[in-house]
Amino acid sequence: MYKLIDKLEKDHVLSKEEYKKLISGFDSDLSGYLFEKARNTRHRFYGKDVYIRGLIEFTNYCKNDCLYCGIRCGNKNAQRYRLTKDDILLCCKEGYELGFRTFVLQGGEDPYFTDERMTDIIRTIKSDYPDCALTLSLGEKEHESYKAFFDAGADRYLLRHETANPAHYSKLHPPELSWQRRVNCLYDLKAIGYQVGCGFMVGSPYQTADDLAQELIFLKELDPQMVGIGPFIAHHDTPFRNEKSGTMELTLFMLGLIRLTLPDVLLPSTTALGTIHPLGREKGILAGANVVMPNLSPVSVRKKYMLYDNKICTGDEAAECRYCLQTRMKSIGYNVVTSRGDHFQSSKRLRSSKQSVQSIATAEKLTD
Repeated sequence: MYKLIDKLEKDHVLSKEEYKKLISGFDSDLSGYLFEKARNTRHRFYGKDVYIRGLIEFTNYCKNDCLYCGIRCGNKNAQRYRLTKDDILLCCKEGYELGFRTFVLQGGEDPYFTDERMTDIIRTIKSDYPDCALTLSLGEKEHESYKAFFDAGADRYLLRHETANPAHYSKLHPPELSWQRRVNCLYDLKAIGYQVGCGFMVGSPYQTADDLAQELIFLKELDPQMVGIGPFIAHHDTPFRNEKSGTMELTLFMLGLIRLTLPDVLLPSTTALGTIHPLGREKGILAGANVVMPNLSPVSVRKKYMLYDNKICTGDEAAECRYCLQTRMKSIGYNVVTSRGDHFQSSKRLRSSKQSVQSIATAEKLTD
């Protein structure tokens, strides 16, 4: 088993059966060995920097009825809300003053936020904060919509595929939602030019070790810039209310495997990890993650954006979230940094582009 981890560290890929063997047979000793390899790989690309993203959950309306989700349209107990454009901009202002240089607009698939409304919000944010990156997480859209958002200034897009197995996908979603369409959306986003993020739940109902091995094969093929994973946690107003949650141990093990499979990937240590264990986010960083996402949403709506039960930080002010995480990261030897926190390859391209612009400007001055 240890030799398989050595092989993964060297080649950044295993066969599905090799991944499955690791996932089925891991223990604390093997996990410790994996995490050390994952940290070393992460340090080669990102050092001990931890990137922060300012999360703005701007609408909990959703047209979909996914069986695991607390804001599913079939949940009549959900208290619905939408932030106004001014509300969103106020969140950005507060976040910018706290040092955030990436904002994440996340919401359910809410028809109210048309392409026209979204492009207006995107343009304004990018105009007001040109040194910041803007990430969207709005679900499935048509190619034209994704293109319009990108042209308006959006940099990144997060679209969790939830599972790489189409049969498993059908057990988690209503019949009108298609696994193939979800995957097509991810490839549309890549083709347009976004930094693309995908992700899945660990320990979701009906999931097997074979499914988790397939996740790693899928990630290697897609080659996203970001991967967001977290343990499945049930919500009391869903059909999966009585299902067991995913475990922290398996989620951490999957983080380590992802880091070795995609060495320069941006890998969050999620709020869900912090929900199932008081030190979950710290343990995620020590397993190879390098991103955390404090909440910038108004405190008045945080408890309404409840995808799963017992979500943490719903009562904290933005500054509390920011400085709490900074202290937590410092306690394990890592540093929260104020930067856009781009993917390693994208960051190199940005630096190269800036250098080219500076060289042109210098040449123009010399010829004046």
